[in-house]
Amino acid sequence: MSLAPRAVLVHRRTEYEELLARHGTHGQAAFFLSSRGRSIDEVVRRHASTQQALREVAAAVPLTWRGARVERADLDRFLFAPEDVVVVVGQDGLVANTAKYLRGQPVVGIDSDPGRNPGVLVRHRCADAAALLRAATAPGGRAEELTMVEAVADDTQRLLALNEIYLGSSGHQTVRYRLGSAGTQGADEAQASSGVLVGTGTGATGWLRSLWLERGSSAHLPAPADPRLLWFVREAWPSPTTGTTQVAGELGRGQALQLTVESDRMVVFGDGMENDAMQLTWGQSISLGIADTSLHLVT
Repeated sequence: MSLAPRAVLVHRRTEYEELLARHGTHGQAAFFLSSRGRSIDEVVRRHASTQQALREVAAAVPLTWRGARVERADLDRFLFAPEDVVVVVGQDGLVANTAKYLRGQPVVGIDSDPGRNPGVLVRHRCADAAALLRAATAPGGRAEELTMVEAVADDTQRLLALNEIYLGSSGHQTVRYRLGSAGTQGADEAQASSGVLVGTGTGATGWLRSLWLERGSSAHLPAPADPRLLWFVREAWPSPTTGTTQVAGELGRGQALQLTVESDRMVVFGDGMENDAMQLTWGQSISLGIADTSLHLVT
């Protein structure tokens, strides 16, 4: 007998909760904000809106299902199961933060504060939750397959991301490495830069787009479901021992970008989750390309 689905509600602490954790009381938090020209009333309103959204979504879970709840800070310690239906209640970025820990589970994005989020990934309202949960487990249910990027190191460390993966210094200072295409001998280039960014079509609305605009790139930005990645080297520095001829490119399915570390330490993190980064040292190699898995976003 198969297990009943489990609805996993993913959320993050609100600004009000963070203020209380830091200052202890509502009054102290209000004083802190007022000293900076802000009122706590709007912060409390958004907190109440998020809590109401979580209650409404929890109430929409079928009685025969199991349930769980996980906060963003605990995602790296939470064990998702194959039968889970993941319901992200919050902002677009929270879907990206969650995606790297999934392996094909359907994801429902619920906007907890309509009007404040672009709604690229959290496309639905709380009232839609019941129908979306049914659709997530129904045969032939509609889901958009969003391309993800993957980094695999030579010591078997592996990292997935929905928007982009950054390789560089934790302080965004200069790092040294060799860069080239995986499987191509003798074509790699020694570089010194503030890092390398490899992004997907979902990430083409954020960090990747800013680099694309800055370079005046002629490459077409991929759509979220396109099996295509763009990569850019940030602030490559030319010198007698380092070059700048390979500073941007495109990766299709089956293609990979290879980087070999020539600094004492480099970090690799995805979607802004710097507290869950891979650590690389001198001589290690890492390969980046389109991931075998994708994000199954229920529509």
